[in-house]
Amino acid sequence: MKLPINYSVKNPEKKSLKLETLAIKNAKDQYNKLHPVSAPIYLSSTYERSEDGSYAEGFVYGRHDNPNRRMLEKNIATLENGAVCHSFGSGMAAVSAVFQSLKMGDHVLLPDDVYFNIQTLIEGVFRRWGLEHTKVNMSDLQAVSSAIQSNTALIWIETPSNPQLKISDIRALSTLAKAKNILVAVDNTWPTPILQTPLNLGANIVVHSTTKYFGGHSDVLGGCVVFKEKDEHAERIKLIQTHGGGIPAPFDCWLIARGIQTLHLRVTKQTENAQKLADWLVEHPRIHRVLYPGLKYHPNHQIAAQQMHGGFGAMLSVLIDGDETQTVKVSTQLQLFTTATSLGGVESLIEHRKSVEGPSSQTPANLLRISIGIENIADLISDWEQALMVI
Repeated sequence: MKLPINYSVKNPEKKSLKLETLAIKNAKDQYNKLHPVSAPIYLSSTYERSEDGSYAEGFVYGRHDNPNRRMLEKNIATLENGAVCHSFGSGMAAVSAVFQSLKMGDHVLLPDDVYFNIQTLIEGVFRRWGLEHTKVNMSDLQAVSSAIQSNTALIWIETPSNPQLKISDIRALSTLAKAKNILVAVDNTWPTPILQTPLNLGANIVVHSTTKYFGGHSDVLGGCVVFKEKDEHAERIKLIQTHGGGIPAPFDCWLIARGIQTLHLRVTKQTENAQKLADWLVEHPRIHRVLYPGLKYHPNHQIAAQQMHGGFGAMLSVLIDGDETQTVKVSTQLQLFTTATSLGGVESLIEHRKSVEGPSSQTPANLLRISIGIENIADLISDWEQALMVI
C-alpha cells in the first residue's frame, strides 16, 4: 500500500491525512517540554520506542513502570531512608508480595495480635503454599528468641500493633534476627516515617498501606515495600510487582504523592490531637482503659519514646467499661467520628473491631479503635463527653 504524497511516519502533513487518522495523530502530547509545578498524570499504558531501539527514561509498558509510580516510589524510599521502594495496588498486595517472596517451607514469626487480615491471608492462602508461621508476643524479646526455628526466614513486626497498640523493640529484634540471618519487616503504616524510621533501627524491610496516612484523604488504595538495600530480595519483590501485575494505577500514585506533600502537617496535628484525647479519656469513669503508647502507664512507653520521634501516633483504642452492646452504642452515639473501617484520613473514624473481624477475632468485645483526624480537639472531646453519657 502506498503512503499519501508528502507523508512521513514521523512528520505527517496533516492536509494529506484522512479524518480518522488525524483524530489519532492530533491527540499525541504536544507539550512535553513544559515544566508544570504539579506533576501531570501519565495515563499511557505504553511508550514509543526510539529509532535506535531505546526507550526514553526506560519506560516501556505501564505494568513495568510509569512516571507517576516512579516519582512516588523515589519519594517514599527517601522518606524511609531506603534504597528502593516498590508500590502496589493496596496495602494487602504489598504484604502478600513480601510473603510470596519467601520459599516453600519457610517459617515466619507474627505478632500474637497481628492485623486480622494478615492472619487470614497467612492461614487461608500461604499455609497452603507451605509457608509456616508462629504467633508470638513481639513485646517479649525472650519469647521471640524462643520461637525462632531453624527455618525461620522472617520476623514480621507491627508497632504500634493493630488494634491493641502493643510496642515492639525494633532495634533489639533486628539485632536478634541479624545474628541468625533472619529478615525483619516492619509495618510502618501507623507511625509513618514522620514518627518512626525502622530501617534506621536495623530492619530490612518497611511495608505501608499507602491508603492510610500517605494518601490521607480516604479516596485511594495503595501499598508499598521499601528495602534498606537494593539486594536480591528487593529484586524478587520487583519481579512479583511487575510480572504479578498488582500495581497501582497512575492516578492512584498521583493522589498518594499529592497526599505525601502534606503528610508532616497532618500527622503532626493528628498526633497532637490523639495525645490530648487519650489524656482526657484516661480520666473518664466510663473508660476502663486507654491503649496508647503516649500514656506513661503503657507497659512499653519507654521503648516507644526511644524509637518514635515527635509523638506516639494518631491511633488509639479504648476499652469501654461495659459490654459489647454498650460499646457499640457509644460508637454510634458519636457525632464527629464516622463509624467506618480504615484510618489515617483527615477525618476522625471509629470502629468496633471485633464485629468487623468476625467470630474468630481475639480483640476484646469492649474495644473501640479510633483514628484521629485534624478537627479541633475541643470539639472531639465534647463529642466523647456526650457519647459516654449513654452508658
